[in-house]
Amino acid sequence: MTTKNIMIVGVGGQGSVLASKLLGHLLTSQSFDVKVSEVHGMSQRGGSVVTYVRYGDKVFSPVIDKGEADFIVSFEILEAARWLEYLKADGQIVTSTQQIDPMPVITGKMSYPENLLEKIKALNIKVDALDCVKLAEEAGNVKAVNLVLLGRLSHYFNDIPEEAWKEAINFCVPKKFLDVNLKAFELGKNA
Repeated sequence: MTTKNIMIVGVGGQGSVLASKLLGHLLTSQSFDVKVSEVHGMSQRGGSVVTYVRYGDKVFSPVIDKGEADFIVSFEILEAARWLEYLKADGQIVTSTQQIDPMPVITGKMSYPENLLEKIKALNIKVDALDCVKLAEEAGNVKAVNLVLLGRLSHYFNDIPEEAWKEAINFCVPKKFLDVNLKAFELGKNA
């Protein structure tokens, strides 16, 4: 199997590290060689955060280069746009429609780009966008956006049984948050 590449992008504190840990565990349980690399920006201050998850028969490097990502999983629409050059020509974006103002917007130096989702789609990029915040709230906790996104991503992994996803969630998520996160996963998967 050729190496597959997933980038998880977002803003600090949104749960991208747990999402990458869970994906790494899931893919390892399916007998893939897996490399996970976390690249933090100013995550503590709401800055951009990106995590690479690479898997296949044998993976030699944890880093994804421009034009190599099969998937970009984005917690925020501007972050999806920021990392577009890393997506393969036939790659897939799975994104939350949430908009979080970056510091230049907060300080009034810039405006949040208008119609960003439509602009990305106009580039003939495959985009699967959903209101993950609403679904996470429906699950019982707005912080479960990461599991809503992973539920949606699971749609594209027909060769991995749903039970394996749930086992990975059971392994990676603290027990007191397990029910909410399993519900968030289901809501994302079935959205």
